[in-house]
Amino acid sequence: MTTNYQRLTTNYQSVEHEHTSEAIRARLAEGPPHSYLRDWVYGGIDGSVTTFAVVTGVVGAQLATKAIIILGVANLLADGFSMAASNFLGTRTERHELDALHEQEARHIDEDPEGEREEVRQIFASRGFTGEDLERAVSVMTADRERWIRFMLAEEFGMPQQIRSAMKAALSTFAAFLLCGLVPLLPFVLHTPHALATSVTMTLAVFFAVGSTRSLWLKISWMRAGIETLLVGAGAATLAWAAGVVIARAVQ
Repeated sequence: MTTNYQRLTTNYQSVEHEHTSEAIRARLAEGPPHSYLRDWVYGGIDGSVTTFAVVTGVVGAQLATKAIIILGVANLLADGFSMAASNFLGTRTERHELDALHEQEARHIDEDPEGEREEVRQIFASRGFTGEDLERAVSVMTADRERWIRFMLAEEFGMPQQIRSAMKAALSTFAAFLLCGLVPLLPFVLHTPHALATSVTMTLAVFFAVGSTRSLWLKISWMRAGIETLLVGAGAATLAWAAGVVIARAVQ
């Protein structure tokens, strides 16, 4: 007997994508989709933690609320841009690495085609191809030079077929950093009572929200994803708070 959960799972899987010939052809022609989820998670958590560190450090030093806001906003813009720039350059490096390896494999095919065919043969053999099937697979794969190169890039170097957009990765990180990093500052900007306690509560809520959002794309429950990120973020925030308190007392 099919349970409600199984029916819901089946319905969900059936609408992920169609399997008609036309739909499959169109989907493959578009190429694999790129995910920027990790950029959002990375930017969101780091934005919350670093801004919370500024807040706790300034509060520990018993400075005015104006100082919290000024230092917090400065951190948001400077550190957020720094993270985005680093992500941009890191992703661009992946693109350059792929181009360099592509050129290398092309040169190897030109200089030693039989040696490169033997590499393809051993890769297919390791997957269970034998005899005529093995030779046919090698022949088909090496018949097209570009397909041959991309096959070797994936199998020999573990390189993806396509690299994510460096600009989109950077913008995702920056947007998440600003959005989540602003949260610890809001109680001080709005002059709410017990601003520090409210800031702590809101920051922990952001950690959980960022984590639970991952369940929209990943095969894990929203509760588990939220708690996992909450614990990691809370640990980082605790270290930031402890560092702020220690430094504030040390310089008194």
